[in-house]
Amino acid sequence: MTLTLHEHPFAAYCWKPLIALYEREVPFEPHFVGGEEDRAELAKLWPPASIPVLRDESAALTVPESTTIVEYLDGFGGAPPLVPAEPAAARTARLWDRVIDGQVMTPMQKIVADALRPEGDRDPFGVAEARAGLDASYDLLDGRLARETWLAGPTFTLADCAAAPALHYAYVVNRWDEAGFPNLTRYFSSLMTRPSVARVVDEAREYRELFPLGWPDHVD
Repeated sequence: MTLTLHEHPFAAYCWKPLIALYEREVPFEPHFVGGEEDRAELAKLWPPASIPVLRDESAALTVPESTTIVEYLDGFGGAPPLVPAEPAAARTARLWDRVIDGQVMTPMQKIVADALRPEGDRDPFGVAEARAGLDASYDLLDGRLARETWLAGPTFTLADCAAAPALHYAYVVNRWDEAGFPNLTRYFSSLMTRPSVARVVDEAREYRELFPLGWPDHVD
């Protein structure tokens, strides 16, 4: 096994490369990163010790950061690339990957992180801003998906690898109105039933007790 993914199955950013690995049917070894000892060991490969990190032993190469890992994985397996070869299509996939990470993943994580703070250190104003940002993003995405099957166009790309975890957890912390955003709702269903995404969701189920806000009944 030449590829090792240092990850935690419940970590949202780790889902992006996991989805890519399953999409491309690339063999790899998962390496669980949990407590401080695991982080200290990971820091030997990548000093910030943030996850995910991909290690390619055959190339003696360490690849950190979820988007970069997904792009790197296009060099493995025989599936169509998750970053399209055509420049304009590649640019669109990268754009919507950035939109998702910045405008869905970031405010979602703000809400979750605030719940982990001691009661007196919480930031209700910041959480309200994050919720408003998510609501605006839902509107943006619903409009985009009125004319596209997948986020960057007709095929599943890097942008959808990003959207699956971000929207999954956003739906937990700031549920959107399914009737009010029918295109986003259709897309979310397509994501959650895609085999690569469904596999990642299933692998994370056993860790849901770690979620600080409690796991809602409306999320499978």
